[in-house]
Amino acid sequence: MGRERRPHIGIFGRRNNGKSTLINFLAGQDIAIVSDVAGTTTDPVKKSFEITGFGPVILIDTAGIDDTGELGEKRITKTNQIIKIIDLAVLVITQNTFGDFELGLIDNFNKQNIPFITIHNKEDIEILNQQTTDLLKQYGSKDILHFSNCKANIEPIVKSIKITIPESAYTTPSLLGDLISYGDIILLITPIDIEAPEGRLILPQVQAIRDILDNDAVCIVLKEREVDAFLRKTRIKPKLVVTDSQVFLKAGASIPSDIPLTSFSIMLAHFKGNFNAYLKGTPKISELVDGDKIILLESCTHHSSCDDIGRVKIPRWISNFTGKKLEFVVIAGLDEIPGKIMDYALLIQCGGCMITPKQLGNRLQPAIDAGIPVTNYGMAIAYVQGIYNRAVAPFAKTENSSIDYL
Repeated sequence: MGRERRPHIGIFGRRNNGKSTLINFLAGQDIAIVSDVAGTTTDPVKKSFEITGFGPVILIDTAGIDDTGELGEKRITKTNQIIKIIDLAVLVITQNTFGDFELGLIDNFNKQNIPFITIHNKEDIEILNQQTTDLLKQYGSKDILHFSNCKANIEPIVKSIKITIPESAYTTPSLLGDLISYGDIILLITPIDIEAPEGRLILPQVQAIRDILDNDAVCIVLKEREVDAFLRKTRIKPKLVVTDSQVFLKAGASIPSDIPLTSFSIMLAHFKGNFNAYLKGTPKISELVDGDKIILLESCTHHSSCDDIGRVKIPRWISNFTGKKLEFVVIAGLDEIPGKIMDYALLIQCGGCMITPKQLGNRLQPAIDAGIPVTNYGMAIAYVQGIYNRAVAPFAKTENSSIDYL
């Protein structure tokens, strides 16, 4: 079972090639500034809307790849960074101009495994010739289309997007669908503490509730203090218990050992992370030595409390577990990792509830390629608190993965 999500589509090309005009036609409204002056678009601009005949998307208008000067170089850097978070690229060219700038973009598309289509814009000025067409085909363009705002016909572009964009860009698998079925009772343990948002639940908890309902199962939500009394009074035996990682020890003591137990963070690790890489990387915590540098990746930005999970608790728990003097670096959002990836002995990724699987995968891949162990907030917490084997077991079984035991 899967649910719809919004694909990210990036629009790329040189300055004044008509990228913003194209976006406005796709959206059917003026959402991007249009000007005859080259370089009007500076930083990448995201806009969420519905493409008629396709569905909801996030289009990203980028600065010209041929920008100049010191500021232009920074804009180009940001344009290239956008490639890491998109599902489909649209390359806009005009007047049969195809050279090093376009080849550089295509090389980055290929490195990130991003399919792309090409639109030859301003056809009223110069039509696409066969030589340019052959070059675009040679370099892997999935489709080549003509466009002019004088004779705008957006339907072929929408059709091309439909055909080219990967299915994984707009559908996602179920969070818990491999573990639960019709009528199962699932217990969620959700502490309400200083980090809980006022008047609402955190996103992974909401996502779990919705996923359980989508799978026609029964969802029961409790605070950690109510678990013992609930199980004793009702004698209900849940099919699965999902807890906040911060109360793993309490949950592990309260939930009978024959009932599967995991956490929201580990659920997300299986859902959108590289779970097998996490399984291999987590036990490396035991091999850390004095002076090792550990990077923690928070994929969202939020106000940090005095007992923040990523900035305070995890570093404290790992330091206490290893008994080593370690250095911890925390990066929020999708900012670049400082220094060289080889500078780090371990990478710890949050659940990633606010980013797409594509974005999360691209955050992890440089470390994986470099042989740097990677883990996830929930899996790291479970490991240092001695509940790792039990916490990953439900998902490890679905992956046919072995577990490295303590």
